[in-house]
Amino acid sequence: MKTVILGTGEVCRLLAPAFLSLGHEVVVGTRDPEATLAGNHPYRLLAARHPELRLVSFADAVAAADRSGLVVNAISGPACLEALAPLADGLAGHVVMDVSSPYDWSRPDVVLDPVNTDSLGEAIQRALLGAFVVKTFNTLAAQVMPRPDAVGPDHTVFLSGDDEAAKARVAELLRALGWRDVLDLGGIVTARATEMMLRMWIDTSRALGTHLFGFKIVR
Repeated sequence: MKTVILGTGEVCRLLAPAFLSLGHEVVVGTRDPEATLAGNHPYRLLAARHPELRLVSFADAVAAADRSGLVVNAISGPACLEALAPLADGLAGHVVMDVSSPYDWSRPDVVLDPVNTDSLGEAIQRALLGAFVVKTFNTLAAQVMPRPDAVGPDHTVFLSGDDEAAKARVAELLRALGWRDVLDLGGIVTARATEMMLRMWIDTSRALGTHLFGFKIVR
């Protein structure tokens, strides 16, 4: 299976080794590969540990994507729409697993935008009309995404998306990573709910003094 990860931040650095361990071929997309290798020290360390990773431009990464695999949007929330829009034609027909956050972390008040009547997941689906966007993982710290057992296996990961087959493919990947409680909330409009949980995630993290926790739906 080929998995494309767009973005070279912490989410990429944690998910890429996990996907490699599952036997995936992993291609990483970035705005400027040369600048990433020159200036992104954490990514250089990752590349040194995993020389099988391919680092290419966003456009080349999308061109390399396999429709039987996945494209993971791990680009920072405030920037991802601008970066994804030119890739719309190339992403048509692909499953896009969106793990982005609608927070602008550069602001001291950390506000959600969009919120309540829209979501970043929906905006991405509108920008990528031919793709099948599935929102997931955005209620978790990056460290927990590939390792649910980091805080114990009995907590919930959510899915939102309009295409049932796309959600089934993402759910299969999540279970391969060790997730046992995968809850399908419905269409991409339900990304509003999980994105608004991010404020709860921040306040809970501050109260607990750690990012290593999860939310559990008890039923």
